This record gives sequence, C-alpha cells and structure tokens, in this order.
Amino acid sequence: MRRSKILLMVHESLVPPEDAADKTEDERYEWRTEYDVLSTLRDLGHNVRIIGIGDRLTELRETIHEWRPRVVFNLLEQFSGIVSYDHHVVAYLELMRQPYTGCNPRGMMLSRDKVLAKQVLAWHRIATPAFGLFPLGKRFREPRRLRFPLFVKSATEDASLGISQASIVEDMQGLRERVEFIHEHIQTDALVEEYIDGRELYLGVLGNRRLTTLPVWEMDFGTLPQTQAGIATRRVKWDQKYQDKHGIETGQATSLTPDQIQRLTKLAKRIYRALHITGFARLDFRLRDDGTVFLLEANANPDLSRAEDFAESAASIGIEYAELITKIVNLGLSYMPEWREFEL
Repeated sequence: MRRSKILLMVHESLVPPEDAADKTEDERYEWRTEYDVLSTLRDLGHNVRIIGIGDRLTELRETIHEWRPRVVFNLLEQFSGIVSYDHHVVAYLELMRQPYTGCNPRGMMLSRDKVLAKQVLAWHRIATPAFGLFPLGKRFREPRRLRFPLFVKSATEDASLGISQASIVEDMQGLRERVEFIHEHIQTDALVEEYIDGRELYLGVLGNRRLTTLPVWEMDFGTLPQTQAGIATRRVKWDQKYQDKHGIETGQATSLTPDQIQRLTKLAKRIYRALHITGFARLDFRLRDDGTVFLLEANANPDLSRAEDFAESAASIGIEYAELITKIVNLGLSYMPEWREFEL
C-alpha cells in the first residue's frame, strides 16, 4: 500500500516511547502492543502520529480536522475508564466520516456485551455455555436451571479481570460468595456459566465481507490440570513466572481432525457475521471430548502484539507481522460504513 498519514489511537497511559532500546522487558510490557504497531507502521514508511485518549475527544477531533489522516489505527480498549465505552469512540469516528481500523461500533457493542452476544448466538443456534446473569445491586437469587460446577466472571470486563481458580464454584454457597466478589471488587454484573471441561481453542478471523481464518491455536495448561482446573485465569494469561512454573503455553492445535478444523472454521465465520464483526477478531472455544464445541467469547480487536496468539497464528502461515498490520490497515480503508455508501 502507498505511504499514508496514520493516526495511532491508544489509551493515554499507554503512549509508548519513541525508542524502547533501553527499556527492560517489564517496562515494555504495558505498552508493548502500542510500540509494536507504532514501530512497524513507521518501518513501513508511513507518517504516524500517536494520540492518547482519556476521557475527552477534543484533541482527537482537532487532530483529525487539522492533520487529516488517511486512517485511524484503533488500539483503544476503553474510554473514560469504562471498557464498554470504546465503541462510542469508534462511532464518533464514523460520525466524522473518518476511516479507522478494526471492528465497527455495532460489532464491538455486541461482542463486548457477553449476555447480549449469547442471546444473539442462541437465535442462530450456536452453542454457548448455559448461563445466568446476577445484576450489580440486586439481591442474590439461587439459579434453578444451572448445573454445577459453575464459572463466575464479569459480564463486561475482559483480559480475564476477576478470573481465578476461585471462579469455578461447586455449590450454592460458593456461587453466592463469588458473585458477591465480582460485585464488590470488579463493580459489574456477574455472569455465571456452566463450566465446560475440554480443550481451549482460539481461532483468528480477518475480514469485512470476505473472511480469512487463521490456524487454530490452543492453550496448553501444562501441569495445571493436575492440581487445578484448566481455565484462562489472569495469571495464566499474563504472569510469565506462573506460566514458566506450570509449563503453560499456546501454540498451533495438534491432533485435530480435518473435519474438526473445517467445522471450527465454518462456525467461526458464522459467529463473526452473526455478531456483525469487521476488521479482525479472535474467537475462544471449548472442545469437549465428545466433539461438542462451545463458544466462550468473541473478542473483537484482540491483542495485536508480536508475541500474542493472533500475530503468531498469522505468522505460522507466512503472514509476517508487517504484512498483518498492512492487512488490518487495508481492511479499515475498505470497510463500507453507511456514510461511504451515500458517497458512491
């Protein structure tokens, strides 16, 4: 693609330094995705500005009006401290008729709202774990139709916030205590699902109308299932020392049959379209021993750092990081929101 003006939009606390050569791995960790994308876009020859977003959009509006970027590369994951508000910022870009990368506002809203996503997918007859919602501020009511063990998490937060081994509960008292924990410490509604035992699989998807699926990736929980349940807790996902201790790693899924891969691929595309996702996403599945597949979550705009699953999965089929970033930019430029259709 031709060299372009690209505005990189990140959270205000995650603006990376111009040069990270003298930074330790721990120092790089928080803003590694932002730095990876910024440095790659510049290496590709693009004229890149970076803007940190907190709780105001004034600077974003002024920068777009004055600088006129060809596209906004969206790495924002929240607005004003609220995770579910990031789609409003993308909607703002659409109102400004500004092209951007990643998912559109409707797809972000549907996929971020775990309960609504389940309801939409149920209409499409796509299996997700049976669930119940326990609203913040409401009295606890014992569920009648859910079977233990149950898995308790935030209904809106991502990145495994609030998830630990204590998230799996075996009885009503444990359920009550964990729901109260989510309400008190995470300050959100609690989503309670029937726990699905099985292989944890991730499948990346790229595209707007025409979709490309990446190889199936798998979380290997190492020695963890010998003493604890194999679930992607915050420590499993983000604590390198904990991962090394238990031999936890992710990599291309092995021992899947061609039929299983084909079914997962078709299912991923159905889910992507049902939730109106565009740009790119990672879909998290559980595959039981009997071959039944359940969607755990649909993640629009997943982590794009070089070392994360999405980029590694792409690299496994020859899509190196710079090419992946270029594909995401091109998908943003080719996406057709309503305002573009009126200009044709």
